[in-house]
Amino acid sequence: MPEGPEVETIRRGLAEYVTGQHIAGVDVLFARSFAADRELVERVVVGAAVSSVHRRGKVLILELDSGWVLLIHLKMTGQIILVKADGGRLAGGHPNESMAADLPDRSTRVVLSFASGKKLYFNDQRKFGWMRLVPKSELAEDLSIRNLGPEVLGTDFSLEYLRGQLKRRAGSPIKAVLLDQTVMAGVGNIYADESLHLSRIHPARRAGSVSPAESARLHLAIRDIITAGIEHGGTSFSHYVDSLGGKGDYLDQTRVFRREGTACGVCGSTIIKTRVAGRGTHYCPKCQPLPKVRKTPAT
Repeated sequence: MPEGPEVETIRRGLAEYVTGQHIAGVDVLFARSFAADRELVERVVVGAAVSSVHRRGKVLILELDSGWVLLIHLKMTGQIILVKADGGRLAGGHPNESMAADLPDRSTRVVLSFASGKKLYFNDQRKFGWMRLVPKSELAEDLSIRNLGPEVLGTDFSLEYLRGQLKRRAGSPIKAVLLDQTVMAGVGNIYADESLHLSRIHPARRAGSVSPAESARLHLAIRDIITAGIEHGGTSFSHYVDSLGGKGDYLDQTRVFRREGTACGVCGSTIIKTRVAGRGTHYCPKCQPLPKVRKTPAT
């Protein structure tokens, strides 16, 4: 599933190329991907201009000047690809030069056509992603938005906040806390593993066992890893592409993710893959030791 850095990369591309663009038409090729009343779409989407493009967690938010917002969640295999009027790529470096020209394809679910001739394709092979219309005045209370924790690069994600969340979820594995979108928005499996390695914390540690010094390292690590993910355009594997059909290269930079069986770049120990919080988890046993639990002597 695309995580915060991937969705942020897509957001930046869309903001550059569709802000101010008027939507001339909406073609829904798979009803479940955009289950909006057709009359409503014609009234508040067609003819409206995109006034801004935001992101909240893993949700893209296209604000329209009609007073409505278009929410997009890519889920597991969703793609947003923007192409020119002639079907060519706007920019980017996707290795398949004909990718844009081949759209729509069998996985295309929704097409937004702009008055300028540009087209936005929402592709989703597994059909779990969605687009939804919400009045702007009700956005904060939408089910996909209202329970999200703070953005990790925002001011609300302070060290004090993180420490409070670790204390509140003291019995949970630290990785489960990082993956909880009500605690922090946009951090998924890849960036949780990377942040824990950078901060030298074992992913199965109980959140309550994390010391003040460790929590300070973790707070900085989360911010650094998410920033690096954005700078590298996200982590491309499987279906992820940015809004211009390009690939991110953070997967080439990862410290532990998908590097099981290889040497840790810090200490040289062999990286291990296990399961924590129901997810495949990568860590270095030397850099991220699991503290031994002291047994209480029998009386």
